[in-house]
Amino acid sequence: MTKVLGIIGGSGLYNIDGIKNLQWIAVESTFGEPSDELLVGEIDGLKIVFLPRHGRGHTHSPTTINYRANIDAMKRAGVTDLVSISACGSFREELAPKDFVLVDQFIDRTFARKKSFFDDGLVAHVSVAHPICGELSDIVAEAGTSLPMKIHRGGTYLAMEGPQFSTLAESHMYRSWGCDVIGMTNMPEAKLAREAEICYVTVAMVTDYDSWHPDHGEVDVNAIRETLGANSENARALVKSIASTLKDSEGRHPCVQGCDRALEYALITDGNVEPNLKAKLSAIAGRVLNL
Repeated sequence: MTKVLGIIGGSGLYNIDGIKNLQWIAVESTFGEPSDELLVGEIDGLKIVFLPRHGRGHTHSPTTINYRANIDAMKRAGVTDLVSISACGSFREELAPKDFVLVDQFIDRTFARKKSFFDDGLVAHVSVAHPICGELSDIVAEAGTSLPMKIHRGGTYLAMEGPQFSTLAESHMYRSWGCDVIGMTNMPEAKLAREAEICYVTVAMVTDYDSWHPDHGEVDVNAIRETLGANSENARALVKSIASTLKDSEGRHPCVQGCDRALEYALITDGNVEPNLKAKLSAIAGRVLNL
């Protein structure tokens, strides 16, 4: 099975030694404009596709990102395995700034975003009980073992709407819920990746302790920027290692978690689907719509 690695994250991730045949390509989506063009290249013979989540120059806020177009564009580019790299705040003393967290669960508190590819005319209910692909998470964890960074396995990511940071009361409440990190961008991204039948994993880079920590106070954007700069070198090394590890796994069986077959029994609508709607969903659901 040919693998294509997709990376959604910041522009600093693309300056990786060893990437060949780099080129920016425009991919049209039937769900509107993606955040940016896609940067396509190869690492160790594996096709890799980068997408700046906020656009080059960071022009899209967490709320205004067109998550559906981003995932649709990645699917059209052939991405099979998608690694989302994003900054987050920490709710746990042991999850310190500059640490990386491979989360495995989400609580979605966003409210102003399109969260499904399936609107009027075709209804689908996809399970997101386990929103992170366990196999891909194993690959990312293995890729990080030889790198000089601390990677924590497991954790719950609280997705907030933003763009403002949490109040102190909210920060304490989320901690009481058992959340481990907080961010603004991985929902509905993870849900949409599942609908698109793409294996998906989140690498959350800790930049701060949110506002709950008595010794760190409120979130400071300048401090976050400094930590992000320190994290970027580790993130680039991790991406390169993930590509090599994923390349070695090519030819494996279909995803044991069923990420690549998530729509198998999800479509509820009976009867014929309008041709225009089929065309709109050609990349996302073409497999089950017999396109």
